[in-house]
Amino acid sequence: MIIAFSVQPTGEPSDPTIVRELGPGSDSASVHDAVAAAIRVVRASGLQHRTSSMFTEIEGEWDEVMDVVRRATEEAGRYGSRTSLVLKADIRPGRTGEIDAKIARLDAALEQHEPSEA
Repeated sequence: MIIAFSVQPTGEPSDPTIVRELGPGSDSASVHDAVAAAIRVVRASGLQHRTSSMFTEIEGEWDEVMDVVRRATEEAGRYGSRTSLVLKADIRPGRTGEIDAKIARLDAALEQHEPSEA
């Protein structure tokens, strides 16, 4: 399966170590710091993944993918008092390598239907 997810904390950091890192007078962390923390979890997982400006895709078996999403969400959640999580799943039992194969099929279809130059 492939899961596309986006995680975003809001509010003041719930983790006191984050508050200390921000320094006196700061009341919230930048979202990119929280996203970076989540992406470190994804990269350490060893699963195939891809990150774009709005989502991260992870491919693997149901339990392993959802575990990574859970841990990445928990890590990002340290940067706020509330966390928003958006998920989209493509569940195709028995298929692997689809994170790249879907893009290859799209590229092939685009090339096949491109107008020829005169």
